[in-house]
Amino acid sequence: YNQVRQSICYNRANVKIVATHGGLTVGGDGGTHQMVEDIGLMRGLPRMTVVVPADAPTTRSATRVLHAMRGPAYLRLPRENLPTVTDGEFRLGRAAELAPGSDLTIVAVGVMVARALEVARRLRESGISVRVLDLASVKPYDEKAILRAARETGAILALEEHSVLTGVGALVASVTAEQYPVPVRRIGVADLFGESGDPWALLDHYGLSVDRIRDEAWELLKLRGKVQ
Repeated sequence: YNQVRQSICYNRANVKIVATHGGLTVGGDGGTHQMVEDIGLMRGLPRMTVVVPADAPTTRSATRVLHAMRGPAYLRLPRENLPTVTDGEFRLGRAAELAPGSDLTIVAVGVMVARALEVARRLRESGISVRVLDLASVKPYDEKAILRAARETGAILALEEHSVLTGVGALVASVTAEQYPVPVRRIGVADLFGESGDPWALLDHYGLSVDRIRDEAWELLKLRGKVQ
C-alpha cells in the first residue's frame, strides 16, 4: 500500500493496477487471499481512479478507457466467470442504469450486479419497480445518479463483495446523508476476514445471498409504505 501511495499516486505515475481475484469469490484460497478491503483503500488515495466491472464486456470497455487516460488507476476483477449483464458501455464517472424503477434503487458493483438484477426481477413479480445502478466507476463516482435515485425512488440498497465499512455502501450513505437523506441499507462483508469454501456458497454464508438481499429490500419498501 505504501508503494502505491508514495511511488504511484503521490508521483502521479501513469500506472494501471489490475487486481484479479478480488473479494470472497477467490473461494478455496481462504481468508489470507480474500481481499475485501481494497476498494476502500484505493478510493481513499488522492489521484487514484477505481473501477469494478460487473462482467466481461464492461471489463473490456473499462480497460480501453483506463489505458487511454493518464494517471493511476485500480481495476478490480474476480477470479470466477460472470454472466453478461451489461451492454458493455463504460463511461468514467457515470453509473449505468440496468433496470428502470420508481419504488427502490439497488446500487451494486462487480459480482453483485447480477444478484441485484435477479432481486429486481423477483420483486417485479410482486409488482415492485426496482431501479438497478451499476456503479462500476467507483472513483470518480456518479453523484448525480445516486441523488436522482434518492429523489425518485426514496430508498437505496447498496450491494458489494467488500467490507461494508469502507466500500460502495459507505460512499452511497455519505452522499445521501449530506445532500438528500433517504433510508439506505448496505449489504456486504461485515467486519470479518474470509474463509475457505465454494465461491458462491461463501457469498451466501456472508449474507450476500439473493434471498437475504430480497428480504432487506422488502424491509426498505416497508419503511416507505410500499408493502405491508
